[in-house]
Amino acid sequence: MFKKREPLTDTSLLLAVTICIFIAMYVFSIFVFGGGFTRPQQFLNLFNENAALIILSCGLSVVMVGGGIDISVGGITALVCMSCVVSIDDKGVGVFGALLLALVIGLGFGAVQGLLISYLEIQPFIVTLAGMFFARGATTMVEVKPRSVQNEAFKTLRDIEITIPGLGYEAKNGNYIDAQIELGVVIALLVVVVVFCILKWTRFGRNLYAVGGNVQSALMLGIHVKRTKFYSYLLCGLLAGIGGYVYLMHTGSGAVTQATGAEMKAIAASIIGGTLLTGGVGNIIGTLFGVLSQGTINNIVVALRLKGPWWQGITTGAMLCFFIVLQSVILSYRNRRRVSLSDEGKP
Repeated sequence: MFKKREPLTDTSLLLAVTICIFIAMYVFSIFVFGGGFTRPQQFLNLFNENAALIILSCGLSVVMVGGGIDISVGGITALVCMSCVVSIDDKGVGVFGALLLALVIGLGFGAVQGLLISYLEIQPFIVTLAGMFFARGATTMVEVKPRSVQNEAFKTLRDIEITIPGLGYEAKNGNYIDAQIELGVVIALLVVVVVFCILKWTRFGRNLYAVGGNVQSALMLGIHVKRTKFYSYLLCGLLAGIGGYVYLMHTGSGAVTQATGAEMKAIAASIIGGTLLTGGVGNIIGTLFGVLSQGTINNIVVALRLKGPWWQGITTGAMLCFFIVLQSVILSYRNRRRVSLSDEGKP
């Protein structure tokens, strides 16, 4: 007897849609615009320019799968950058000492916010909004003026680029230019793999999906809901610290206005990648493609020579609305299917 094939899960369907749309956009850009889109380096630049955003988006996806939200990650990123710059140049802290500082800042915010949200049951939007303001204010206390890292060891670390064999191109002057990725990209991809494994194959990951899907059902299954939520914010804070350091590796500077709006881009990437706002559904691979989709949209806007800064926001907003509508349709279908299956089981 043949086993009945399981239907496509919500996560798989949303992931498939995200990947297909990204591929369609990029192929469309290659045929319509040509130029840089045909060079592998432009595709790799999607990773180079968005490595920190990939890490921040992974943290947001973890929290959103559990039914929460965190809008403080942009402020944490700015605080990490400025604190590391001052520590390296003024306090004599080494490169790895600055990394440890970044992790401590991220974990500190994650622990405090996670405690207030999970155990004191304060609304996550309010708590993380306060965290965002606190982080921005703390950044100005560290240093008001923008600063660049002058430490030679850090400059050496920042300038590390990994050559990808066979993907370079020949410039008009005849010189061969290698295709390269920054060290931060390697860190970002490692984060994607680790978080993917945590959500898919660990007890914490299974518990997080259960909590985001239905808190009451999770309680009936014996899941410690408050602890699970706390760990999700702790992990998000840790990733914000790592993302802030990667951001510093890319820019080499610190400023109060750094990473402004990064939290909204991370939320958008998570939603585009298939993470439901209601929780319980999400995939880190989809989040990665959500970030790449936003980067591709920005490149298309540049290729169309739409110079107004609002065009990128308009196109990203339109894509975000499309995915929210898509998620609503899928969620509605899932609820109707559950009702119909429940009715079929009645005598």
